[in-house]
Amino acid sequence: MTAGRRLFAWLGAALLAVVLTACAGLPTSGPVNPGRAPGEAEGSQEVFFRPVGPLPGATPQQIVEGFIRAGSAPGAGARWERAREFLAPGFRSAWRPSAGVIIDLENDRVPVETGEGLVSVSLTVVGTTDARGSYQQADEAATTLSYELAQQDDGEWRITAAPDGVVLDRALFPSVFHEYVVMYFSPGWEYLVPDVRWFPTTTAATSIVDALVNRSKSDWLDGAVFSAFPEGVEARPTVPVSAGVAEVELTESVLASDTQALDRMQAQLEASLATANVTAVQMSVDGTPLEATAAPVRSTRIPGAPLVLTELGFGYLAGDELEPVAGLSDVMTTVDPVAIQTSADRDLAALLLRTGEVARVRDDRTSVVLDERAGLLDPTIGPGGGVWSVPREDPSALRVFPLAGEPIDVEDAFPDATGIEAFSLSRDGTRLAAVVTAGGRSVLWVAGVGRGADEGTIVLDEPLLLSVLGGSGVDVAWLDDQTVGVLVRQDDTTVVLEQAVGGPGTTVVAPRDAASLAGGTSLSNVRLRGEDGALYVRRGSTWQQAAAGIRVLATQQGAPQ
Repeated sequence: MTAGRRLFAWLGAALLAVVLTACAGLPTSGPVNPGRAPGEAEGSQEVFFRPVGPLPGATPQQIVEGFIRAGSAPGAGARWERAREFLAPGFRSAWRPSAGVIIDLENDRVPVETGEGLVSVSLTVVGTTDARGSYQQADEAATTLSYELAQQDDGEWRITAAPDGVVLDRALFPSVFHEYVVMYFSPGWEYLVPDVRWFPTTTAATSIVDALVNRSKSDWLDGAVFSAFPEGVEARPTVPVSAGVAEVELTESVLASDTQALDRMQAQLEASLATANVTAVQMSVDGTPLEATAAPVRSTRIPGAPLVLTELGFGYLAGDELEPVAGLSDVMTTVDPVAIQTSADRDLAALLLRTGEVARVRDDRTSVVLDERAGLLDPTIGPGGGVWSVPREDPSALRVFPLAGEPIDVEDAFPDATGIEAFSLSRDGTRLAAVVTAGGRSVLWVAGVGRGADEGTIVLDEPLLLSVLGGSGVDVAWLDDQTVGVLVRQDDTTVVLEQAVGGPGTTVVAPRDAASLAGGTSLSNVRLRGEDGALYVRRGSTWQQAAAGIRVLATQQGAPQ
């Protein structure tokens, strides 16, 4: 370690102060992440870092290291004033910290003085966010950042050129930036769909409204979701919040919107800002309040009891009893499924039969075989009743079987994938998660589901990489609106990856023989089925056997309204 690095390491340990907004007892503030159980959300306490400014006589390398460390302190208004102290006066207004974040491994940083007033820093990048706050997983890629410095009139070195954005260690990132959601509508205006963003807590409400009203959707969701805010409507630069009420000032063009559109805007704002502890929203134009009531939306929550097939039949398991599902339970006795996914209204289900065929059953006790191709995966069903099916060896052959009409071949399905291990449609029907083989590795992708240029066509938008699995994917399921669960076999270990769509993931060791998984009412009660028919439920970081003799652990796409 160089003398400069030793000095900076000592300064970082001795002078970096952490201040918790709640010093004792339960936290009184912090974002609420939808879909997570109380106490599970990372960063439930707001954390503020106070790194030191430039020290007299610091070398160019030490100035650059201090500047990078100061990225942990956005300050009031997210202006990064402490970081700007390391910049030359003429460069302070030109540097744009809001351009994005590079998330790296701090211990891998290697700063080198490459010439007089020139410093390069090599990094191991594990993720990034862009100017919209959208998160992108990176595969521990190496990159180098370059900085230029000049001595000022007082003899001190200051930075005259630096990349826009800030650099944060992976462990610091979720403390400096918190996870919020920007809500859009699904086609048909039935569901609200979260687009996860990462913003500093000091500007959360303003950042959320700016992202929702003034900026575009994340690229991978662009063709899959809709906003009630028409083009030309903008939000003012700041969103004051008083006693939990956010004041959202819009431009006059919003006055051309009808009541239904205003109610949908209200629904988007309320649901988005709720993740920043906002309890009410008032839209206005030039200080005059707009009358709006949040439009009703459908929930994607599922019942608390697991839905299973046993030798006693098909239904919700409560102790040793099964509560049948009207119509569907009767038809399950006439088929032999090895995988089941029910629609939200419990009137339809998609099945993989023991014969390898994909079928659809109805609550009128009828069934029909839809797909007879070889090597089919467990199917998934959409809100409109369409059943999605694909062969394991041919990801591009993804096909949807609607309730009426001819099958639809999905356009642009899984480009560059040579195989597919599991897939599942989100409960709102807007996103498709899949474990695919790409570049010789097993990876988790998610893609927006859009409509093609021709009527009746379906297209997958360019997929977003969520995770490199480091093993083979056994099963995948949506655990809530913004979390995908993946059962992964890694050598002699089986783990459950709980992967946020638009954020980092976490893993929990699972029973070795786990063969399928299904979501519950929250992330804390994910269910697993073992190859021997054992049913496991999550208890913290461990699993407990809750039942035996489970032939199929069904997944559910919601519950009846």
